[in-house]
Amino acid sequence: MRALDLAPFAFALGLMAPAAYAAETPHDIKGLYLMTDYPAVTVRPGTTSNIPLRLQNYRLGPERYRLSVTGVPDGWTATLLGGGQPVAAAMPAPDASVALQLRLDVPANANLSEQTLTVKAEGEGSQATLPLNIALAKELPAKLTVTSKLPSLRGSPKSNFEYTLTIKNDSGRNLVASFAAEAPPNFETSFTEAYGSQELSSIPIEAGQSKDIKLKVRAPGTIGAGHFPVKVTVNAEDASANVDLALDVVGQPQLQVSGRDGLLSARAVAAQQSSFPIVVTNTGTAPADNIKLAASAPSGWKVTFDPATIDRLVPGKDAEVQALVTPSDKSLAGDYMTSINATSRGENASSQFRITVSTSTVWGVAGAGVIGIALLLMLGAVARFGRR
Repeated sequence: MRALDLAPFAFALGLMAPAAYAAETPHDIKGLYLMTDYPAVTVRPGTTSNIPLRLQNYRLGPERYRLSVTGVPDGWTATLLGGGQPVAAAMPAPDASVALQLRLDVPANANLSEQTLTVKAEGEGSQATLPLNIALAKELPAKLTVTSKLPSLRGSPKSNFEYTLTIKNDSGRNLVASFAAEAPPNFETSFTEAYGSQELSSIPIEAGQSKDIKLKVRAPGTIGAGHFPVKVTVNAEDASANVDLALDVVGQPQLQVSGRDGLLSARAVAAQQSSFPIVVTNTGTAPADNIKLAASAPSGWKVTFDPATIDRLVPGKDAEVQALVTPSDKSLAGDYMTSINATSRGENASSQFRITVSTSTVWGVAGAGVIGIALLLMLGAVARFGRR
C-alpha cells in the first residue's frame, strides 16, 4: 500500500524536475561590457573626481583586456584605477566582473563646456566601450541641515535633558561644522559625541554625509515650572542651519525641616516623654504628598511623631507636627544630637536637633533622702558610742 501511495508523488516530482531545470537555464547575454551606474556626471574645476566602473564578462573565456581612455581634454588627467592602483589591463573571470575607477583631475581654469570621454577595453576577440558625459559646474555654496529626533522634552528641575541632533552636509565638499546653543539664563549646555562623553564644539562631516551629536541641557535647580526654548545653530564656512528645541519643566517639591521659629534645640528628661514642635516647609514649585517623618536618635531612645504623616503640603506653606522624644533611662545629663527626616516621593530633607537631657528630680530627691538617713545614722552612732 505504501508503494502505491507514493507513486503519485513520484510522478509529480518527475513532472516538476524539467520545469525547475528550465528555470535555471543561463541568460542569453554573452560578451564583454563596460558599465557604470553614473554615465553622466558633473564635476567642479580644480577638483578630483572618481567615477566607479565595472568590466563585466558574460560567458566568455578568461582573456587579458587592454584599458584606455580617449577624448581627454588638454590639461585634464584621466587615470584608470583598480584596487586603488593605476592599471592598464584587466582580466575578468567568466560570468564575473572587475571593479575599476576613472579618476579625473580637472584644472581650475577648465572650460565649462560639456566633455565626452570614452573608456575602452580591448582584447584579441572582444572589446567594449563606454562613453561618459562630463559636465563642469562652478562650486556650489556650502549647505547644512540640522534636525532633532525629539525636539521637546519634559522633566523636573533636577532632570538632565538630552537631545540627539543630526547634522547633514548637503554640500559637494567636506566641511567642519561648529555649533552653539542659546538657552535661558543660568541654563547649562554642552555638546558631546553621540556615543561618548567627550565635549565638542565642532565636528568634521564629509560631503553628502551626516553626523549625530548630543546636546545636554541642565536647568537651574531653583527654577519654577514652565516652557523654556533652546535654539541650536550650526555653522560651516558660508552655511548656517538652526533648530528650535524646548524644555517643559514640571514643578518639584522641596522640603525643609526646622523647629518652631527656626530653633534646632530642645530639652528632655531621661526616661520621660517630652514634646517639642517640628515645622516642615515646602519651598518648591509643586505640592508634596504623603510626607513621612522619621528620626535617627541615640541608642535606646524612642522618637515618634504626632501626626506621623502629612497628607499634602502645597508650595510656600508649612505644617507643624509634634516630636515625642523619650530618652533612655540610662542617659546621662548632657547634650545629644537627633536627626529629624521628612520624605515625600524621592524628595527628602533633614535637620540635626540638639536635645539637652537632664536626670529626673524624683531620683534626685530620693538620693538626697538616702544621704540624709545615712548622716543621721552616723550621728546617732557617734553619740551612742562616744559616751563610752
